[in-house]
Parts: sequence; C-alpha cells; structure tokens
Amino acid sequence: MTRGGSIGSIGLLVVVAAGLEALSRSGRVSAFVMPPPSEILAAIPALVLHEGLGYATWLTFQTTFAATAAALLLGVPAGAVLARRRLLGQAYEPWLEAAFAAPIILLYPLFLIFFGRSLVTVAVMGFVVAVIPVIIKTREGITAVRPVLHNLALSLHMTPLQSLAKIVLPAALPTIFVGLRLGLIYAMINIVAVEFLVGIGGLGFVVADMYDRYDIPSMYSAVVFVIVLSSLFFLLIERGERWLRPV
Repeated sequence: MTRGGSIGSIGLLVVVAAGLEALSRSGRVSAFVMPPPSEILAAIPALVLHEGLGYATWLTFQTTFAATAAALLLGVPAGAVLARRRLLGQAYEPWLEAAFAAPIILLYPLFLIFFGRSLVTVAVMGFVVAVIPVIIKTREGITAVRPVLHNLALSLHMTPLQSLAKIVLPAALPTIFVGLRLGLIYAMINIVAVEFLVGIGGLGFVVADMYDRYDIPSMYSAVVFVIVLSSLFFLLIERGERWLRPV
C-alpha cells in the first residue's frame, strides 16, 4: 500500500470511529450494542494488565502461524502433484472444492475426541481449512504456467524437480499466494471460533469471557485485537511475496 493509500485508510477509520462515537453518545445506537469507540480503547489497558490480552494475542498468533505454515508446507507439494498428475487433479479437485465450501467448524467435537481439549485441536482445525485453498490454488497456478516456460526448461536440460523449483513454482507464485491468503483467513476464523466455543485460550476465549461478563467495551476491545492480528498476518504475507518476487 502506498503512503497516500495508508493515510486515506487511516482517515476513513477516524471518520467511521467519530461517527460511531457520535451515534452512541447521542443514544441513537445503544451502548449495549455498540459502545463508544473511546470506551473500547479505554478498556484495552485493563485487558492487558488484568485479563492477559497480550498473552492471548500471542497464543492466537502462534497457533494461526503454525496452522498456516503447515498448510503451506503440505499444500504446495500436494497441489504440485495434482497439477502434474492430471487425472488425480481432475478426480480430486471437485472434492477439495466441496470441502472448502463445507462448514468444517461444525466438526470440532470430533477433533476434540481425537486430540483432546488442547491447543493441538485448535491448530489442527486451522490447518484443515487452510490447506484446502493452498492445494487448489497451487494446482491452478501450476496448470496455468505458459508452455513456453516448460519449453525453456527442456531447452536447458533441467530435471523435472529443477524445472519445478526454478521455473514453474516462481511463475505460479502469485496464484499460490492467493491460496495462502485465503488459507490464512479461514484458519484464523476457525481458530478464533474454536477458542470461543471451547474456551481453551487465545483471543476467542477473551471475547467469550468478556461476553459472559457482559463487559461489552472489553469484548469489542478483544475483537479489535483480532482485526489487528489479521492485518499483521496480511502484512507479513505481503512482505514475504515481495521478498520472493522482488520485481
């Protein structure tokens, strides 16, 4: 994002916050539904000092990072195999697309049986939903590589593995990163949701705990941290893509 775009985004955020503040203070929007943004910000220090908001953010961060990293490490090779083996790709892609559209979050009781009430369950549920778009987009990106690049690899007498690592994957990176972004979104949604439902820990647990106490400003403060954490992940992915594709 350019500097002008960043300033514009911050300006829009300030305008929206000011509008919500005015609506809430005037009573047009109930404070039980949407408290003033000033009260939400004022609740953050108490959450950090007394409710472990910093540790909860770190817990959700490392769980989401682990799930997304595992999805990347497994999803890219799996997508490459489905792209290379066209019959396998044609056979399994509809199943992957169906699984991507399914509400896998509803299977969390089954995961609890297999892995117990632990962070492993949360990470595995994040991984399951993240790996599917990575596989789909990796296959899509590799199959869309132009034939001239494959001919280039043949002219250089590259092995299939060398061709994949030095030509095919770099050409497919933009599409792979689309899958990675989608995987990150779905992983974080599921991880926060499971934290909310099971009460294991993390930001989802803080949101649920504040909701149970009916501390609405603190609940929204935890939600704000979920948004901030999501933005941080997207920034890391953007930097990673620039590092791998500097041109």
